[in-house]
Amino acid sequence: MTRNAAGDVDVVVVGAGQAGLSSAYHLTRAEIDHVVLDHAPRPGGAWQFRWPSLTYGKVHGMHALPGLELTGADPLRPSSQVVGEYFAAYEDRFDLRVHRPVDVSAVREGDAGRLRVETSVGIWTARALINATGTWDRPFWPRYPGQETFRGRQLHTANYPGPQEFAGARVVVVGGGTSAVQHLLEIAEVAAGTTWVTRRPPVFRDGSFGEAEGRAAVAQVDERVRQGLPPQSVVSVTGLPLNDAVRAGLASGVLDRRPVFDRITPAGVAWADGSHVDADVILWATGFRAAVDHLAPLRLREPGGGIRVEGTRAVRDGRIHLVGYGPSASTVGANRAGGAAVREIRRLLSRETAGAPVG
Repeated sequence: MTRNAAGDVDVVVVGAGQAGLSSAYHLTRAEIDHVVLDHAPRPGGAWQFRWPSLTYGKVHGMHALPGLELTGADPLRPSSQVVGEYFAAYEDRFDLRVHRPVDVSAVREGDAGRLRVETSVGIWTARALINATGTWDRPFWPRYPGQETFRGRQLHTANYPGPQEFAGARVVVVGGGTSAVQHLLEIAEVAAGTTWVTRRPPVFRDGSFGEAEGRAAVAQVDERVRQGLPPQSVVSVTGLPLNDAVRAGLASGVLDRRPVFDRITPAGVAWADGSHVDADVILWATGFRAAVDHLAPLRLREPGGGIRVEGTRAVRDGRIHLVGYGPSASTVGANRAGGAAVREIRRLLSRETAGAPVG
């Protein structure tokens, strides 16, 4: 069940995207007293903020939440609408009663071994916390010499409005991931010119990507998390999928890549060899970082800068579970992690009830 006001619960779930809703589903089925807090204005997780030109048919690997399939979606509709409506229906179907908009400012040590969760609408205390905040709220902006002198526009994927605003502009796209490729292919159709720059040469993946390849990719991300290093995304170790649109972009030269520039000038970007590209816009498709600043009072970070996790449990505090973090930062991974976290929490609560020490 859930509570309707701040107070004491067994579990607080922070975030109502794929990972948070999966966790809430399993908590509800296990009849564990919990509350779900989400800072977004409506259902949909990070999907609700995606640009309109990212239609559902362009989405790569969207897995259904447990207990309710997503069927009959129009591939030409914006993914923000399709997934937002699906998440809203999911919350209704399973009576998840997400509290929103609620901002979680800090999680601290509370009284009697409980966690104190400080929010914009009051304070909850809990025996355990599932953190499902994802990365969308922490876009990563690299810093380069001269960046503040640029006379054009700079924006991040998090604020990408779609290609229409770049008509007639000279655009530099920075980043080697899927979003950068999607942006380039769209913008090139309306822009005066595009330039793609990446820190490392992009790796394109041809052929199928099966279960074995998926396990190997997740294992690489998982190893970093186990070492207490900041997690990479699963996508970052799988390579860029080759499809017809990407092949056309390679053939036309739109996806010709240059190494990242050395500095930014008032009129564009420049390299150490003296070459320069004029630009009206720099679009930073440089990814995101885990949104976990509210957990800082618990001192979970390792010297390497990340939170060391075993399964979903934070090694430094077994009451904290991170889902949608590191190896579970995919829609299918978030589903599985939600169930795994709840199973572990059931064991934790049982040990507490029996009076055994919690590790």
